[in-house]
Amino acid sequence: MTPIQAILAISTLLLGGCSTLGFGPDEAPASCPPCAACPDCPPPAAATPAPTTPAAFSRTLQPAEWSDLPGWSDDDVAAAWPAFLLSCRGMAGRPYGGEWKRVCDLAREADGKDARAFFQANLRPHLVIAADGSSSGMVTGYYEPLLRGSRQRAKGIAQPVLGVPDDLLTIDLSAVFPELKDKRLRGRIEGKRVVPYWTRAEIASRGEALPARTLLYVDDAVELFFLQVQGSGRVRLTDGSTVRLNYADQNGHSYQSIGRLLVARGELKLEEASMQGIQAWARANPARLDELLNANPSYVFFREMPDSKDGPIGALGVPLLAERTIAVDPRSVPLGAPVFLATTRPNSGQPLNRLVMAQDTGGAIKGAVRADFFWGFGKAAGEQAGRMKQSGKMWVLLPAEAAPK
Repeated sequence: MTPIQAILAISTLLLGGCSTLGFGPDEAPASCPPCAACPDCPPPAAATPAPTTPAAFSRTLQPAEWSDLPGWSDDDVAAAWPAFLLSCRGMAGRPYGGEWKRVCDLAREADGKDARAFFQANLRPHLVIAADGSSSGMVTGYYEPLLRGSRQRAKGIAQPVLGVPDDLLTIDLSAVFPELKDKRLRGRIEGKRVVPYWTRAEIASRGEALPARTLLYVDDAVELFFLQVQGSGRVRLTDGSTVRLNYADQNGHSYQSIGRLLVARGELKLEEASMQGIQAWARANPARLDELLNANPSYVFFREMPDSKDGPIGALGVPLLAERTIAVDPRSVPLGAPVFLATTRPNSGQPLNRLVMAQDTGGAIKGAVRADFFWGFGKAAGEQAGRMKQSGKMWVLLPAEAAPK
């Protein structure tokens, strides 16, 4: 039995015949409908661990020349230098950190003023290729939102931001299958059985019966929903102080796009299915908002973080730098690596060609030529992120030690 077959068998046994126990947002999600729909339930998507060796990227990374990178000579490469040093810090404790040690040691001794020359001397570009052989893919945007809230429920401030529930069970299979060390199943115990964790709608209906600490309350259900989509944000409290929130865990159900649902229903045109378009729909249809939000069964739980001037902490474990960081699928692009991104600005043909760092991941970021561009903090960043859905190409910059074999 293969590890993937075992994962299906274990989840099927745990759930009495229905494999709905989901993976987390940075993992391959289960595609199964609620158990009531069984026995016609399809198997979950295959759980593929992120590669850790250069050879593992040989199918997605193709050697290229510096001259292939559009706008490489025009970009302010030095602006990405602080983010690169953070990447070095984040990669140091990872299995592939040794492949970057030589270059990162040199970087720490350099001042970064001639960053372009440093990268050209020590790294080589590799074009990212999708499974179908295409070198073009989708580039979206994300940001760190600012919400209004309070430590106590108050008039107009009643949407709870939840911490991780005490009954959320995480099943780690790495002790049996080490190759699945990046995969975790989530559920809860019901009697003597492990069943899927509550969906978004069930979490909302349970209210205070859910064994989860309410970190604080915010004033807008739609803004809270997008906070969960972004994975991090800040909340300005009524006393003027600011609380930072970061992703802590997820209920195990796969993310479903409410924008895509509104398009399918004919309530939004495809070009209107942006964050701003969804917000406008919500303001026009307050009585239908809960039903729309609950169409996405995924739910994100948060933890409080110390307030600082740095960006939010990404999957690499380091602060994200606005407009110099992207989220990627780590099965195709090494987490922490510099990436030259060639795309266009939101709703525009104006080129956006720059060096960024692959320091984050996301539930919707799946596939080789796929990136989520971090615009930074606040309303202006949100305006850009909410409208970004562009075509783009990616080149990963690697030292000889980490180059695909």
